[in-house]
Amino acid sequence: MIKDKKRILIFNVNWLGDVLFSTAAIRNIRRNFPDSFIACAIPSRCYQILKGNPHLDEIIIFDEKDRHKGIMAKLDFIRLLKNRGFDTVFLLHRSFSRALLCRLADIPERIGHHTKKRGFLLTKKIKPLRRDTVHRIDYYLHVLEKAGLRIEDRYLEFFFSEEDAGAVEEFLQKNGIKKFDFLVALNPGGNWIPKRWPKEFWAELADKIIAMFGAKVIITGSVSDVTLVNEIKGLMHQKPVLACGALNIKQLGALCKRLDVFITADTGPLHIANAVGTKKIIAIFGPTSKHITGPFPDKNVVVLQKEVGCVIPCYEVHCQDNRCMKAITPEDVLGHIKLPHGGRSSHPIKEGPYD
Repeated sequence: MIKDKKRILIFNVNWLGDVLFSTAAIRNIRRNFPDSFIACAIPSRCYQILKGNPHLDEIIIFDEKDRHKGIMAKLDFIRLLKNRGFDTVFLLHRSFSRALLCRLADIPERIGHHTKKRGFLLTKKIKPLRRDTVHRIDYYLHVLEKAGLRIEDRYLEFFFSEEDAGAVEEFLQKNGIKKFDFLVALNPGGNWIPKRWPKEFWAELADKIIAMFGAKVIITGSVSDVTLVNEIKGLMHQKPVLACGALNIKQLGALCKRLDVFITADTGPLHIANAVGTKKIIAIFGPTSKHITGPFPDKNVVVLQKEVGCVIPCYEVHCQDNRCMKAITPEDVLGHIKLPHGGRSSHPIKEGPYD
């Protein structure tokens, strides 16, 4: 068992969803070392995911493909780690370069998954689990468990401030949304195209939700999703509220806490919504596996996925077919939406699922 009273570094992973999954590991490290100084190294794009996390004393930015791309920048980063005087590093990322940086920074205890290239850089070599055999949460917790730490739980955490919640309320009021409106958000973006549902489906779904339930529909997304969201709006007959680029990640979390329903593909916002306890989440899955990157816990989540003859998970990022996403229809999604407090849909034919 690793001794307490340490200065600990967690070298984290690169993507929003994966960093969210790692929050279970961060919390369990803190529980094992309640009095230690704990820092976490992440890319700048993931900073907001961990900002305000009470289990961390410091967040250190490491952008390997940007500000730390060159040799001199990496040497400066090594000096920064040396100056922090870390005793132990948990390498949640499997990269060779991160292990090398920690070795050059003279961090005495270097714990991580053993790979052929970087094994000699680790002082505690953890045999990695076979790829895609466990959920990402458990993949990171596996490092801790094999290092001798006590694992108490495995849920995600995401924190936002009262100011973030206030900014969301102001945004909603400006767009004519009242406290008791049935509020539904659609998140059509995704970090790679095969995970995206067709824009025509989003437009049809949004129109029907507004018409059938009298709902206020918000379409969310980052600045990079503006074109997609405008295309969806252009295909609609009803009028949605566009939040694309208007809210930051923290404010998205505050919005999700306020929603009645959040509909999304397998993306970072799915896990933000789950972490803050959105009342109802409908997740549209195609090429990815809910057993590996699905929401956890899933008590408030419906995962829609259909068998189309493909091997899942599929990492064919240039897939031109996308039949796994196209197989799920707007009607499939609508069947899992119902008004709160016993309200009824105005659907002219199929009343049953909405009672």
